[in-house]
Amino acid sequence: MNINALTVTQINTYIKALLDENIHLKNIYIVGEISNFLHYFRSGHMYFTIKDENSQLKAVMFSSYASRLKFKPEDGMRVLCRGRISVYDKDGTYQLYVEDMQPDGVGALSIAFEQLKEKLEKEGLFDEIYKKPIPKYPKKIGVVTSDMGAAVEDIKNITKRRYPIAELVIVPTLVQGEQASPDIVKSIKRLDALGDIDVIIVGRGGGSLEDLWAFNTEQVARAVFECNTPIISAVGHETDFTICDFVSDLRAPTPSAAAELAVPDINNLIDFLDSAKSRLLALLTYKLEREYQKFDDLTVGSILGEPNEIVNQKCDDFDVLKTRLIDSFSYLIEKKNGEFNTTVSKLDALSPLKVLSRGYTIANKDEKVVSTVNDIKAGDKLNLTFSDGVANCEVKEVIKNG
Repeated sequence: MNINALTVTQINTYIKALLDENIHLKNIYIVGEISNFLHYFRSGHMYFTIKDENSQLKAVMFSSYASRLKFKPEDGMRVLCRGRISVYDKDGTYQLYVEDMQPDGVGALSIAFEQLKEKLEKEGLFDEIYKKPIPKYPKKIGVVTSDMGAAVEDIKNITKRRYPIAELVIVPTLVQGEQASPDIVKSIKRLDALGDIDVIIVGRGGGSLEDLWAFNTEQVARAVFECNTPIISAVGHETDFTICDFVSDLRAPTPSAAAELAVPDINNLIDFLDSAKSRLLALLTYKLEREYQKFDDLTVGSILGEPNEIVNQKCDDFDVLKTRLIDSFSYLIEKKNGEFNTTVSKLDALSPLKVLSRGYTIANKDEKVVSTVNDIKAGDKLNLTFSDGVANCEVKEVIKNG
């Protein structure tokens, strides 16, 4: 008995061909919940199971399709997948080959937005400590936007009206489409490298979430965060929020508002300077008037009003002091003269000459005063001093009393 047996490969190939040729399975939509999700980063392929309450189906999404996703699939996420049913002939498993995937109910872009926002927020890219201050009086303002939209014209007009002395450096940039994100990054880096830009405005006019998506990419967010020049984000309308807004140093609701935030109003500055000038002038006038008043008080008064009176008064004071000084010296001289005369009288009373004037003499022997007869003997030569002269004598005889 001849049996026409098939190999495993043949049967798997046959079943695969049947499924691949089925027009109903070539482009099929399946909705379900993701589980057992695996993403091999080296190859970029995604492997997962899509299930509902009763059944499950293996699925694969190759990197060529996975790279187009705007969001990151996760376990428990309900999605709508489009693809084809086929057999992996090596193990005979049939599975869904996914070519496109969208979140069921919530748009893929919205989920991608929230996922990236959560990731960057955890990394600290939104923290206030990294926000750079916007200069009050910028000289050069960089602008990253399309050179054909209304946004750039609004920025030009408002800057010219509010602060015409500022220079705008506009870098024409793609703001929509697949090439917009790398072009925005390139423009930011170009302006930052110049070194003399005080602030950069990054933005565009309004649009849908898809239109604004270039400002919601990770590469733009990191370029804004790493920029050394302060950045004002101005994407869309007031109700539109982008990742660029959260990372930037300042968010403006519109490009027009960004221009107003970037520059002061020169009319306000002029008013401020005029007011400051008036206040300064009033203060100086007040101070001058006070000094003039002080001077008038001095000149009207007795001091500076009649300088001759000052001289005459000082002369009178000098005369009084001179008189007092002369009187004091005269009194002192008279007093000292009296004391001198008294001393002289005392000395005169004690003077030997005064004694001699009364008839006494002083005997000297060999230039020594003879005070007793015991100091002399007969034959000695003596000098007798009188009040009016000296006599030389010789002792004939010494006679002692008693």
